[in-house]
Amino acid sequence: MSQGPLMPKATAVWLVENTSLSFDQIADFCKLHPLEVKGIADGEVAAGIKGLDPITTGQLTREEIEKAQGDTSHRLRLAESRVKLPEQKKIKKGPRYTPVSRRHDRPNAILWLVRNHPELKDAQIMRLVGTTKTTIQQVRERTHWNSASLSPMDPVTLGLCSQIDLDFEVQRAAKDRPHVEPQDQGGTLLPAEVSTAEPTRDEPFADMSRPKPQEEDIDVNSVFAKLKQLKRSDDEEE
Repeated sequence: MSQGPLMPKATAVWLVENTSLSFDQIADFCKLHPLEVKGIADGEVAAGIKGLDPITTGQLTREEIEKAQGDTSHRLRLAESRVKLPEQKKIKKGPRYTPVSRRHDRPNAILWLVRNHPELKDAQIMRLVGTTKTTIQQVRERTHWNSASLSPMDPVTLGLCSQIDLDFEVQRAAKDRPHVEPQDQGGTLLPAEVSTAEPTRDEPFADMSRPKPQEEDIDVNSVFAKLKQLKRSDDEEE
């Protein structure tokens, strides 16, 4: 969408009064509704607004207006400005402004950031809280004049910065840190039960017909004989 002229209603008033352009052409050039342009022509809209000549202001040329008057399908185009404005230099942002009512909470916020996010640099803490490097150093070294009564408090809860700004700075600090690969700690000691146990030997060609100790046949007659002997000893005692 192209940019409209300066003071569009005043320009539309001048075009309605001084040209034979259609309402659609004027509305398209001034970024207005055709009914609004019709209201200007009827005197119902923009009453008391003085027309602004777009030719004298360098927004239109006479040739462009004459071309549009001869062809109702032609759309007016803004004239290129002969004056080139210099590019605005980006102003480096300074420390964040902190309201007076919140300035006494900055040391508490600094202490919270130092403890919970030690990866943050002093410049990042300065941007978040709006403090100075000297104050940050005093809080780190516990040399601040109010160190005894300082308590770590979240700067987001205190209203010193937003959660989005805090997350952004933490992520930036995490990217700047070098990647540390986990070191190989070697093997661990085995339990005594495993290290002192006798190794099991696999004998694939062992005699399968030989019964295992837990699978030996039980002599039924000897069991009954022992039970009878126990019963006799009990009767004798009685």
